[in-house]
Amino acid sequence: MEGVAQLLRQLLPDVIFSTPDGTSSFAGGNAGYQWFSVQDITENSRPRRIAEARSAFDGVLREIFRQHDFVPGEDQLILLGFSQGAIMALDALVTNRLPLIAVVAFSGRLSSPEPWSGQIHAKALLIHGTSDAVIPWRESENACVRLSDAGIEVETLFEPGISHTLSISGIKKAAEYIARRFNLNG
Repeated sequence: MEGVAQLLRQLLPDVIFSTPDGTSSFAGGNAGYQWFSVQDITENSRPRRIAEARSAFDGVLREIFRQHDFVPGEDQLILLGFSQGAIMALDALVTNRLPLIAVVAFSGRLSSPEPWSGQIHAKALLIHGTSDAVIPWRESENACVRLSDAGIEVETLFEPGISHTLSISGIKKAAEYIARRFNLNG
């Protein structure tokens, strides 16, 4: 994600971007760090794993806040995530644990355990490639419906031919969305 953050820093120089890694490297996962194990994961076990990862996720965010003198509730916060990062960002949105103004979720899904928090004021942008074989794009389509049903304003970008990755057009859409949410255009 650091390459994406570098591009976003160029497009939005007044915004601070941080790119934390997941906290563990689980067996059965890719070479990178993860927030939760995907080994033997099922639709039934996924919500529990997400809930169990909250503490580590929130701890990483608290450290980033400390490093940047960020004051939750005073400073504006948008979480942007890819894959598991998107899943955890959406979890932070529906649990209302952070004073978010928005979430940008690339190639994610909404599998957070219910019930969700009421009165969520943040908004969401869901970006997903329609050729994603890792997390099918229908997961973001389903998340859009569920978030909308919960009263959350959602925008989507479904990109034909894009696999489980981030595209330049998706990153540009995210930058435009972030600029709008931070009211950087005037």
